[in-house]
Amino acid sequence: MTQVILETLRLVAVMWEPGDAGIIQELHSTIETTRYLSGAAPWSREKAEERLHTWFGEQARDGTTKYKILSRDDGRFIGRAGFSLFGGDRQDFELGYSLRQQEWGKGYATEIASGLMDWFFRRNLALQFIAFTHPNNAASQHVLTKIGMRSRMPMIIDGLSCPTFEMTAEMQSA
Repeated sequence: MTQVILETLRLVAVMWEPGDAGIIQELHSTIETTRYLSGAAPWSREKAEERLHTWFGEQARDGTTKYKILSRDDGRFIGRAGFSLFGGDRQDFELGYSLRQQEWGKGYATEIASGLMDWFFRRNLALQFIAFTHPNNAASQHVLTKIGMRSRMPMIIDGLSCPTFEMTAEMQSA
């Protein structure tokens, strides 16, 4: 039985299954779906397996990870979204999401990001979380501001000054 993490109007977030590396690789199989990710290159099967293993470990250790996102209507794979710890000495939970290219422009990123924000604070995982984007990823920056996140000092990631956003429990409840 698949472990349901969260449901929104059109989406359901579930925990991964051991055989899911193939759909993860398919999600990140094109330059369009990886150009704004670290490495900016399509993922190998090995990288997909490694990420899947990491997500199982994060869920066990932190109580959250990047989840498999499915359509509530027909169960089709939409993408991945959730929270992971990010940073060195001061670790923050970081919201991240990636959707299959054919699902872009349907409002799914905003819907799952908003649902995850509410879920995060209901579960009291922390008092705040962050998100960052590639400097050229205007669509993702729009999603983050649309759900109420505010801009903060950019972070340097892979040598790039990346727009960075934060959401606090206080901001979310206002």
